[in-house]
Amino acid sequence: MYPNQSQIDLSGKMIAIIDDDLASLRYFEVLLKTTGASVITFMNGTDVIEFTGRGMKDVDMVLTDYLIPYINGIDCVRQIRKANRTIPVIMITAYFTRESKEEALLAGCNEYILKPIVPEKVLNLLEKYLVNPEFAHLTS
Repeated sequence: MYPNQSQIDLSGKMIAIIDDDLASLRYFEVLLKTTGASVITFMNGTDVIEFTGRGMKDVDMVLTDYLIPYINGIDCVRQIRKANRTIPVIMITAYFTRESKEEALLAGCNEYILKPIVPEKVLNLLEKYLVNPEFAHLTS
């Protein structure tokens, strides 16, 4: 747990957030910026697909919702995986069925997390995948 979020320094890291809910998007954006990370946001799948067509080499992590307009989160993850096989992709969503979780993991998500998600959990994920990636295979 991080009482002071600035204990994680992600300066030089770029994190993409994909969510059509403006409140969720802003929540993640503000939290991530406290770590020094750069943030790029998308509110629909079409913009994500267009961006991945230009490459994902500058993005270090993706946080995505399941239900987003035009092209859903699963199809976005598949496209992201075509562009970059190793980038950590975390699905953070309020939508849950056993099938949706399995589909997300098969598409290439590293984790499937249910909303609401507290800041400490987000920071733990950042640390796990961006600060100490050698431990990323361990469950959180």
